[in-house]
Amino acid sequence: LTTLTMTTPFSPPLYMQRYQFVIDYVKTYRPKKVIDFGCAECCLLKKLKFHRNGIQLLVGVDINSVVLLKRMHMLAPLISDYLQPSDGPLTIELYQGSVTEREPCTRGFDLVTCVELIEHLELVEVASFSEVVFGYMSPGAVIVSTPNVEFNPLLPGLRGFRNYDHKFEWTRAEFQTWAHKVCRDYGYSVHFTGVGEAVGHWREVGFCTQIAVFQRNFHGSMSNAERLEPSVYRLMYKVVYPSLSDNNIYQRTLVNEVLYEAQHLRQEWLSRMNMDSNNNAHFCAPPLMDVFQHGVEGGTCDWQPVYQQGGTICVPLACVWSSPRVRALCGSMQRLREELLVDSRVRMSADGTVLNLPADDDDDDEEEVEEEEDVKAVSGVANNVEEDWDRELGCYGNV
Repeated sequence: LTTLTMTTPFSPPLYMQRYQFVIDYVKTYRPKKVIDFGCAECCLLKKLKFHRNGIQLLVGVDINSVVLLKRMHMLAPLISDYLQPSDGPLTIELYQGSVTEREPCTRGFDLVTCVELIEHLELVEVASFSEVVFGYMSPGAVIVSTPNVEFNPLLPGLRGFRNYDHKFEWTRAEFQTWAHKVCRDYGYSVHFTGVGEAVGHWREVGFCTQIAVFQRNFHGSMSNAERLEPSVYRLMYKVVYPSLSDNNIYQRTLVNEVLYEAQHLRQEWLSRMNMDSNNNAHFCAPPLMDVFQHGVEGGTCDWQPVYQQGGTICVPLACVWSSPRVRALCGSMQRLREELLVDSRVRMSADGTVLNLPADDDDDDEEEVEEEEDVKAVSGVANNVEEDWDRELGCYGNV
C-alpha cells in the first residue's frame, strides 16, 4: 500500500462529511444540550444552529481565545430569526478552556462532540481527557473522530502526520483499544464507524476518518454537589435566540401576524372599493371560504365580511383566524381574542370580535416607519452573518 495513492479527492470534502455525521446523529436522537470541544472556528456550531432538531443549549469550547473572538459573531441570530422566531429556545455559549480540565458548566449534557480533537493532545493527556469527558462530565453520548493512520499512505504527497500539530495518529486497533477501555472504566458502550471510505481493494485500510460513538449505559440525574465547584473556563460569548417560548416574543410575533393579515384584508377591500362604484360592496378573501365551511374551531361561524364604518375599516376576527400561521400560533379563537385585548397596538370592538383599522393610509405610513426602524435595529445585531457551506478549511489538516 505504501506505493499506491488515491488520486480522487473526497466529495464532499472530508471535513463536511464529519460535520454531516454529527448533524445526522442530532436529527436522529434530538439531544437538547450539545457541547463541541475543540470548536476552533465554530463551523460545526454554525451548522448545528441551522439544524437544531430540538437543541436548546449549544456550547463550544476551545483553548484558543483569539480564534473564538474572531469567529464568535458568526453564531449571532439572523434577521430571519427575529422575524420568524423558532418554537423552542436556543442559547449558544463559547468558552475558552481545555478538555482536560474539570468545568462544572460542562456537566449534564446529552451529547459531547470531539471532532478531530484527541490527536492534538499529548499522549499523556489522553487519560485526563477520558476521565474528564466520560467520568466527570458523564454525558449521554460522545462522538469522537480522529485520523486513521493506516489510511495515510493513500494520501498523495503526505509525509508523516496529517497536521503539524498532531501529537499522534492511531491505527484502528489502537483507537478501538482506547475506546473499549473507556467503556469498561466509565460504563459506556461503543460503536465504530467512519467517513471517507477508500475504493476497491484499498477498503481494507478502513475509513480515512475513524469515528467512535459512545452511549452511556445508565440513566439518571447526577449529583449537584460538584456543580458548586469554581469555574475554570472563561466565557467568551453568549447569545440567546428569540423564541416563542419567551412570552414577550410570542406576544409580539402573534400580534404582528394578526396585523399583517388584517392589513392585507383591509388593502384588498380598499382596492375592490376603488374599482366598485357601490359603496356597500363587501370583500372577503377566497381562502376564508374553506375555514368557514368547517366553522371556527370545529363549530359554526357567523359570516361577516370586511366593511367600513366611518373612518374605520372593520375586519372581523374570524377572517384573521383563517390565516394558518395565526391558527398555529394561537390554537384557539378564545386565546387569540385574549392575547389581542391586552395589546395596545390592536384596536378592537367592544365585544372583541372585530379589528378596527384606519381607512386613511397616512396612519399606515407611520407604522411603516416604525417597522423600518425595528428592522434596522435587528440588522445591527445580525450584521454580516452569512452561511458559507463550501469553504475548504485547509489541506490534510482537514482529512
